[in-house]
Amino acid sequence: MTKPSVSSVNITRIINNQPEQTLDLLAVEEPLEIRLGFGPIDARQQKSVSVTMRTPGNDFELALGFLFTEGIIQNPQDVYKIQYCTELNTKENLENIVRVELKPDLEIDLSKLQRNFYTTSSCGVCGKESIEAIKTNCMVQQLDLTFKINPQTINQLPDKLRAQQSVFEHTGGIHACALFDALGNLLLLREDVGRHNALDKLIGAAINSATTKPNKTVLLLSGRASFELLQKAAMASIPVVCAFGAPSSLAVQTAQSFNITLVGFLRNQRFNIYSTPQRITL
Repeated sequence: MTKPSVSSVNITRIINNQPEQTLDLLAVEEPLEIRLGFGPIDARQQKSVSVTMRTPGNDFELALGFLFTEGIIQNPQDVYKIQYCTELNTKENLENIVRVELKPDLEIDLSKLQRNFYTTSSCGVCGKESIEAIKTNCMVQQLDLTFKINPQTINQLPDKLRAQQSVFEHTGGIHACALFDALGNLLLLREDVGRHNALDKLIGAAINSATTKPNKTVLLLSGRASFELLQKAAMASIPVVCAFGAPSSLAVQTAQSFNITLVGFLRNQRFNIYSTPQRITL
């Protein structure tokens, strides 16, 4: 059974100062716990590595993308099974706990999960330290400049994304992200109430795809461009990131550090280039 991503609620709507009773559709938000199973077959260990509020759907992709962008796994082949935990057997926890089983011979460094410390705005460290943490802990390299895209194609991407946002169409309250090729063809799209979850789902789907090569794609974000999203894009070697909204200063610094072409305020046939404009063929 797959949990719904949309739910209905009774509301009072005011039109011209007159109330009417009607139904409204909302994006579902529920917790997902990601557990990691690792170690030799005869001495397996389990560790809870994340709890996030997400929209149900594509949960295995979310877990796969999260572990990849955290540097715990290098590719999907490091995982031999993903499944929902059922031992609690309660309605509340149904399909809300995922266990990712790593291959028995895989050596992992759980300290990499501490990189999350750098993603909080209240952590008290500077932007340079945050970026260096990605370079050191996750071994992300600068991207090359071979991928090219023209501005006309970039300007077409928002309409193509909106046309495919099924949950947003019903609720208006969800984030989306998508991967396009250099010609503007939509390759993958994922939605979630959390922008970081939507991107983890997308990256999880991309690295598990036989046809999608993230280093030959454009990432489109339906909201703003934050440091955390640029970090995930860097981990997936995505060369171009475009956002409907504004980037943060640390997002721009991260893009510059890894040679990511960062586009912001993409709407109404205009956009700003904040980093590495060489990929856009003007």
